[in-house]
Amino acid sequence: MDSKDKIKVKSNRRFRKSFTHAVTGVKTAILEERHMRVHITAGMIVIMCGVFFRVTKIEWLFLIFSIFNVLTFEMINTAIERAVDVATEDFHPYAKKAKDVAAGAVLLASICSAIIGLLIFVPKLF
Repeated sequence: MDSKDKIKVKSNRRFRKSFTHAVTGVKTAILEERHMRVHITAGMIVIMCGVFFRVTKIEWLFLIFSIFNVLTFEMINTAIERAVDVATEDFHPYAKKAKDVAAGAVLLASICSAIIGLLIFVPKLF
């Protein structure tokens, strides 16, 4: 095995290990975070509504992007909360601000997703 093959094998192992860590992160968020489960449930309802109302491909793009955008922000929020919890056990105003800003990001993503959902589904109801 020459050096190029060794590099490929190491690179593949690193990729698999990174992928495994990422999947573990998603599983952890789903199992340990109630809001993550709420967002997933809401996303599944949106998908069922999309099937029922036969949304267009472009509408599907917006819906899927919106669902995953909220899930992504929820996971980032969780990571920030955990990192802050590890960094300090005492109350600190900056720690509170970091957590509040992260939660605000989830709120903004959720509001944007709700607006997109309303723009897509309300006209289909009338």
